[in-house]
Amino acid sequence: MTLANLVKRLEDIMRSDTGIDGTAQRLSQIVWLLFLKAFDYTEKVAELEEDDYEPVIPEGYRWRDWVTAEDEDERPVLKNQRTGDALISFVNNELLPVLRGDAIKVGDDEVVLFPAEDDRALLVKDFMQRTHNYSQNGIQLRLMVNLFDEVDFDEVEDTHEFNDVYEEMLKSLQSAGRAGEFYTPRALTSFGIKHIDPRIGDKVADFSCGTGGFLVDAYRYLCGQIRPGDIDALDTINGSLHGQEWKPLPYMLCVTNLLLKGIPLPDIQYGDSLAKRLSDYGRVDQVQRIAMNPPYGGVALDVDKQAFPADVRSSETFDLFMSLIIKRLADGGKAVVILPDGFMFGDGVKATIKRNLMTQCNLHTVIRLPQSCFAPYTSITTNMLFFDKGEPTAETWFYRMDMPEGYKHFSKTKPVLPRHMAAIDEWWDNRTEIVDDEGWQKAKCYTFEEIEANNFNLDLCGYPTKTVEVLSPEDTIRNYQERREHLDNEIDLVLADIRAALGMGD
Repeated sequence: MTLANLVKRLEDIMRSDTGIDGTAQRLSQIVWLLFLKAFDYTEKVAELEEDDYEPVIPEGYRWRDWVTAEDEDERPVLKNQRTGDALISFVNNELLPVLRGDAIKVGDDEVVLFPAEDDRALLVKDFMQRTHNYSQNGIQLRLMVNLFDEVDFDEVEDTHEFNDVYEEMLKSLQSAGRAGEFYTPRALTSFGIKHIDPRIGDKVADFSCGTGGFLVDAYRYLCGQIRPGDIDALDTINGSLHGQEWKPLPYMLCVTNLLLKGIPLPDIQYGDSLAKRLSDYGRVDQVQRIAMNPPYGGVALDVDKQAFPADVRSSETFDLFMSLIIKRLADGGKAVVILPDGFMFGDGVKATIKRNLMTQCNLHTVIRLPQSCFAPYTSITTNMLFFDKGEPTAETWFYRMDMPEGYKHFSKTKPVLPRHMAAIDEWWDNRTEIVDDEGWQKAKCYTFEEIEANNFNLDLCGYPTKTVEVLSPEDTIRNYQERREHLDNEIDLVLADIRAALGMGD
């Protein structure tokens, strides 16, 4: 099954179901079905590897029971597969309530069929609490689950291709999201992870993880460090990634994303990372690596603002996240954070946060990104900040990433790609000041004292701006009249040449 074919077939099926309307509902429907299939696969693997392993989901409610309906020889039994109204009734009145841990009617009694409280059971219950079945057509729902069931996670090629399909689906979340919700381009997440260089054993965190882009790249990066024969390394990596997300759909997408990558128990918490008092965090809450693209464009909740000291309290969420990141990064730890331009030149609370950042951490590198990196979903200009915790900043290098040759801007069909970051990689290990052809500073090092003297304004090595001369109405009219006369004269000359070529008189 090709990627394009799977996506097209899913779209065709859901388009015929009147209960599923819009990108967000399509993604929600896909993700909970996919989660249950992926989770059941991890259960089957555990059963093969551990003689005494018991699946946490009760019999009758596992994917293999209600979708595949296999016999004793693991062959599909088509006559036992629910469809139509029977399938919708089962999903809405049995499957979802049971997997949430709720009681259902069994005979004359109300019975909780899923009472388990271990970590894997709690993951299922927490996930399903945020799940809604939008499908109203049981025949279309049966077609969907049968289509998913064709994917064989035992086949490496199938798994890799399905991961690609899923990542394509994640990108469509951008067009369904509200302000501050969008997919961070893979080129940026992989570049960021590479340059904070997590090692096996490090705790890697994203406190606003969205669909898990940074965490997935961290997983890939860490897996590349596994030595032959090191059978414990993968377990260490699987337990080292931590995320938190406060919006249901991105949370569900992230958990499923990590399950598909092979992490059997993703450590993704659902909830507001900013609501806990900053002073309540201690050493036990600190991590060695942080990679984040905090939400911006929204207004912080009152409960979030009250959780922070008055001198760093802000109505903008990305300001609060910066204080949280500084607090939760361990000494010796490294971080990469993507922030909008508003943080770079802001004063007041922002200047205080930047002072805290530069006195508690070594802000060694700032990459100024082109305005269209997140196009077409937002035009906000962003920056990548790289810093290490434990020593104050002595100097900071700024580098302006220009548009690649032949590009006017990035777009949905022409996104920023890893090869576009190659020039920064080359400069990273051999830092020199660069002045562009127009005399603008493209890369330059500034000392802490220079930045402090400018009230911690980090708007340095930015993009050239043209000065616009504002004319009076009289001068504007005169300029247009002169320009029209000039154009009229040019047109007259062209017409005269044409007449002469045709042998026509004046």
